[in-house]
Amino acid sequence: MRLRHLLILPVLAAMGCQFVKNDYESFADYPVVKGDWEEMVYSPQETRFALWAPTAEEVNLKLYAEGQGGQPTRTVAMKAAENGLWRAEVSEDLDGQFYTFDVKVKGVWLGDTPGVWAKAVGVNGDRAAVIDLNATDPEGWDKDVRPELKSFADIVLYEMHHRDFSIDSLSGIDHRGKFLALTENGTKTARGQKTGIDHLKELGVTHVHILPSFDYSSVDETKLDTPQYNWGYDPKNYNVPDGSYSTDPYAPEVRIREFKQMVMALHQAGIRVVMDVVYNHTAVTEGSNFERTVPGYFYRQTPEGNFANASGCGNETASERAMVRKYMVESVKYWVNEYHVDGFRFDLMGIHDLETMRAIRKAVDEIDPTIYIYGEGWAAGAPQLPMDSLAMKNNIDRLSRIAAFSDEFRDSLRGPFGNDAQGAFLAGLKGHEAGIRFGIAGGIEHPQVNGEGAHKVPKFWALQPTQFISYVSCHDDMCLADRLKATMPQASVNVRKDLHKLALTAVLTSQGVPFIFAGDEVMRDKQGVHNSFNSPDEINAIHWELKKQNRDLFDYVSGLIAMRRAHPAFRMGDADSVRKYLEFLPATEDNVVAFRLKGQPNGDAWTDITVILNARDHATSVELPAGVWQVVCRDGRIAPDAGLGTLQGGKVSVGARSALILHR
Repeated sequence: MRLRHLLILPVLAAMGCQFVKNDYESFADYPVVKGDWEEMVYSPQETRFALWAPTAEEVNLKLYAEGQGGQPTRTVAMKAAENGLWRAEVSEDLDGQFYTFDVKVKGVWLGDTPGVWAKAVGVNGDRAAVIDLNATDPEGWDKDVRPELKSFADIVLYEMHHRDFSIDSLSGIDHRGKFLALTENGTKTARGQKTGIDHLKELGVTHVHILPSFDYSSVDETKLDTPQYNWGYDPKNYNVPDGSYSTDPYAPEVRIREFKQMVMALHQAGIRVVMDVVYNHTAVTEGSNFERTVPGYFYRQTPEGNFANASGCGNETASERAMVRKYMVESVKYWVNEYHVDGFRFDLMGIHDLETMRAIRKAVDEIDPTIYIYGEGWAAGAPQLPMDSLAMKNNIDRLSRIAAFSDEFRDSLRGPFGNDAQGAFLAGLKGHEAGIRFGIAGGIEHPQVNGEGAHKVPKFWALQPTQFISYVSCHDDMCLADRLKATMPQASVNVRKDLHKLALTAVLTSQGVPFIFAGDEVMRDKQGVHNSFNSPDEINAIHWELKKQNRDLFDYVSGLIAMRRAHPAFRMGDADSVRKYLEFLPATEDNVVAFRLKGQPNGDAWTDITVILNARDHATSVELPAGVWQVVCRDGRIAPDAGLGTLQGGKVSVGARSALILHR
């Protein structure tokens, strides 16, 4: 599509302002900012402002004393400069003041915006703030270091929403629902169960994946005494933390400092931080910061000239355009450098083009190659680019060191997305073994995965198992406990708990990177609500009494994590090694998947680790080679250090709806 956009640059002349018109034939002709793209640079002597608005006729900078309300204390006309930028300088100390830009295009003033690059904002993010970012660093920030990570294969991900994790009144946490909740040590329930950051350490995860924490639109920060909830997939200001998770959304420096305190506390606990990022769409289109700055440029259009909508949220961003790509790359780098974030999960990553995702990976590698990047390898609708150019799951084999979620493994375990009542392997339905094997192998090509059965995996899309996210539930759709209720409504609580353990055994013995939804380790539910993006706390919160009630489940999951972290055979991290050492054993019955990690892969201390997953409602038998076998997991119990006794080779029994894990 070729579009004509008008660029009007003011040229100062002796008799006042003259205007020179320049036509752009297409978005590809828009100028690109070279070097740093910063809208506000503060010093006590002066503050420099710059806005990229190449189609503007005029741009005004407005200064305010407060983050909301009141009239501007002054308005400064900005001057056209290089590469589509408009610039202004104010030679005084503006620390603590607020500002907006107002852009005029085709004779129309588009309305106030904090810009696209606000790094500090007032309440509800309507105005940007002038602050000294160095003054937001908590004590010790300069000494903050990422916990060691030798390989992506060593990662165990834990996805949480700030409010879900700590809002329960029984959590024992003071800053419930806030960034600071993850800085409190020693928190417990009245029944003595660890909560908060101590719970995470006890569980043993390596990475906390926090749902969107940038400034989003749907929670009114002026009314935090009124119950409000949202997942946060409605971006407003991409480069500043959301105020609803801070103790004071009116003070711009508070949300920044408290986010950093959270990151530092998690790092000190040995846990890395993954940030959920939503660059694929904005909360609104007309009236968004993008649209009020450079109309049309940041969003894709349909052939008819309308805004495209592959996000299902009203728009889709145009990552393939030079300044959108630069924006995404620089934004990710900013979160790494300013906030010490250790990883990124890309929402609807399939909307972004491959070249942009490669540019992000390259930029991050130059800072720290241990930063992990993964995302949803799909879109909510068909994007406006060819499918083979997008970061879709089936193109992950064309991306290096970027991972995607495996819906094949998830659906083979619990049943298909979009039909809550239909089960799969866990519910005892036949024919899903290939999908389970696919997940165990980490999505790489393996000669035994598509061996038999009607359900075959259509494509081996991971080049390496570290590109494959193994999971059975996440914030989106039903959590595991609810899905088991929906697919097996007559099953008892104990039966569902057994299957819960079995599902997480599959996830945590996969060669892919395991991912756990917060609360699954205590059998949390959402009362059957699958799209709980704005449901109240009683639906979304983790109710911490469940940890005492389901302590056996928590201990089982923490035992699985400890086993995985102690034994590198479960996390080989290399496709050739997986093909060499992972051997699937012949199944004697449906709904049984058995595999062996031959020898001592990656120098493991255990030999011939064997895992049998039995989803049947009765025991099954598996043939083991002769010799003495040490049992570490059996009948819903796990003891990777002490063990659970020994078995002689030959036919061994595996209990109904359970896993058997043993080694020579």
